[in-house]
Amino acid sequence: MTPDKAANTREGRSAYLVLGMHRSGTSAVTQVLALAGASLPENVMAGDEHNAKGYFEPWKIALFNDARLREGGAAWDDIFAFPYRPLSTKAERTWLNRAEALFEEEYGEVRYPLLKDPRVTVLMPFWRTVLTELEVAARCVIPVRHPLAVAGSLSRRNGFAPEKSVLIWTAYMLAAEAYTRDLPRAFVSYDGLLSDWRAEAAKIEAAHGAPLPKLTEAAGKAIGRFLTPALRHNDATGGLKDLGWAGALAAQVLDWFEAAATGKAPGPAALDKAAKALSARAQDIGVLVSPATRDLDEARAELVDLRQRLEFELGQKQRLQAEVEALRRDAAEAAQRLDAILADG
Repeated sequence: MTPDKAANTREGRSAYLVLGMHRSGTSAVTQVLALAGASLPENVMAGDEHNAKGYFEPWKIALFNDARLREGGAAWDDIFAFPYRPLSTKAERTWLNRAEALFEEEYGEVRYPLLKDPRVTVLMPFWRTVLTELEVAARCVIPVRHPLAVAGSLSRRNGFAPEKSVLIWTAYMLAAEAYTRDLPRAFVSYDGLLSDWRAEAAKIEAAHGAPLPKLTEAAGKAIGRFLTPALRHNDATGGLKDLGWAGALAAQVLDWFEAAATGKAPGPAALDKAAKALSARAQDIGVLVSPATRDLDEARAELVDLRQRLEFELGQKQRLQAEVEALRRDAAEAAQRLDAILADG
């Protein structure tokens, strides 16, 4: 645990929760908040070819959330992951205990924990209980990005069809709004963040009724250097109307969030209507979709685990080979020195 994390107390703790869909700007928002003084977890997921600047999320919590979603019969890419699926009281208690221990392991006693894992969005009732029991308040930030831009990114990374991607986006955005109605929350335009991040930061502060923890001049310069045009990997192409009922539902939800991101305060009726429509689809085909999605995610998790173990074993073998080679060189050098001594003698 770093010294600054150990120094803080629980008094007045508030967690910044970055909620919303994968590939929708959650990583960019998280880094802005981190540079402005909120505290990232101990174990941060590294960047890759899909997000070179980093994901800024706790990979241990992400793996935990994947497992919790599967336990409830869903997965991160289940189009029917919303609404939340609670377990039995006893089972839920076990998962809550694990989550609380994991949160404390990742954040210690920092005053402003920064939690970004999109899976938290559809598990928000669960994580709200965790934070309540740990006596940590919540400040929510919800980035808004066009679902077709998200779909473009998921097509490249996961090979998802656009219909699936916009439906996952719809489920996550419905969850982000429904589960935070009574919490301080800010809706942030992803495009706006890249073009004028200070305006979006001001919206966050106004929505939360509190300044960002440490938005200094140096932090502002660092944010400006981070938010480059390279972060805009995909633009929205085509039209949602071309995606049938999935596109129509996403369009309805998008209209609401775009209005919210401009500072308007639309009532929840449109989103409640969309949630009802999604629920009706779940009644019709959910039994065919959710179990298959869960099983596929479990298979993916097993493959990832197998790959990691194989890479570890390969690394061990390579290290042993390197040690053997080093011993051979040492032995050869010792033999040469001995030959030289014998020759001199």
